[in-house]
Amino acid sequence: MHGRYVAMRLAFYAQRQYKAANRCALILKIITEQGVDMQVALVFPGQGSQAIGMGQALAKAFPAAREVFEQVDEALKQPLSKIMAEGPEADLTLTENAQPAIMAASMAAFAVMQKEMGISLPRDASFVAGHSLGEYSALAAAGVWDVGTCAKLLKIRGRAMQAAAPAGTGAMAAIIGPEISAVRDILEETGNQLPSEIVEIANHNAQNQIVISGTKAGVELAMQIAKEKGAKRAVALSVSAPFHCSLMKSAAKTMEEALAATTMQPLIVPIVANVTAQPVSDVNQMRALLVQQVTGMVRWVDCVETLHARGVRKVIEIGSGNVLAGLIKRIAPDITVQNVGLPEDLDALAKAA
Repeated sequence: MHGRYVAMRLAFYAQRQYKAANRCALILKIITEQGVDMQVALVFPGQGSQAIGMGQALAKAFPAAREVFEQVDEALKQPLSKIMAEGPEADLTLTENAQPAIMAASMAAFAVMQKEMGISLPRDASFVAGHSLGEYSALAAAGVWDVGTCAKLLKIRGRAMQAAAPAGTGAMAAIIGPEISAVRDILEETGNQLPSEIVEIANHNAQNQIVISGTKAGVELAMQIAKEKGAKRAVALSVSAPFHCSLMKSAAKTMEEALAATTMQPLIVPIVANVTAQPVSDVNQMRALLVQQVTGMVRWVDCVETLHARGVRKVIEIGSGNVLAGLIKRIAPDITVQNVGLPEDLDALAKAA
């Protein structure tokens, strides 16, 4: 054969409703002449990616997206899709709304990929992963639960996380510059100076982008120490609660009970879990990890490195925004990342074949 590849698998039938022509030739798995299977992973964003209007262009263009929003509204007995479309922003950013809304935008995009492009798991992707609440979206994509069940769980999760720490008592901050070992030293020094306060690593987003979480006084002191030790930036985050730290213990208990009462179907493909950064195929193990995730660190750097080590060289971020794409490019520059959140993204995905 001519060219670099000796074999390729194509997912056909990418169709735009407002165009007469069909699009095709989306390459999702490539086998090189060395015989190495170039794996694909689907990833799903977490809180902070919400935006007024997310998913609306897809909903206008594709019935499959509209159906997802209708299912979420029905499950929650709430016009969440109207808040997503029109706001107000204050309502959308409420944790109990933002979490199911971000999932809804992701699953609307995924439904369009399935319906219009013929995307199917496990044929077209070998792994899924999600950042924080994105794990729930990833599990829905992997067939563990339907979008209605997922929306209900995220509503419970959002309310529980908001209620776990009284308003104004907690904080989160991004530390830019030092690597994780240096941030651990900063937090140790913080604990020595303020032993009664809590401050922990919440997200390891990139090699030099780490989010900390805890009590307000603890986080503020850690930011000060980080700056004194040469951090490029230490930025307080606008959040409603201190997520992914031990202050979320009551929320973890709530989610343990909610997940225990929820039927989970077998995973179609493995999920690389935030807590362990390892592929998980057993739903009972994943159920426990979702509980641990509420108070645990999101090991996103390790998750991406695990995907890379398993042969993933193409990642598709599904949903609102492109935060994960930016992080993945920094962690593993040789992974190709594309986003699907708008109708034109489907064209770009097909053209990249």
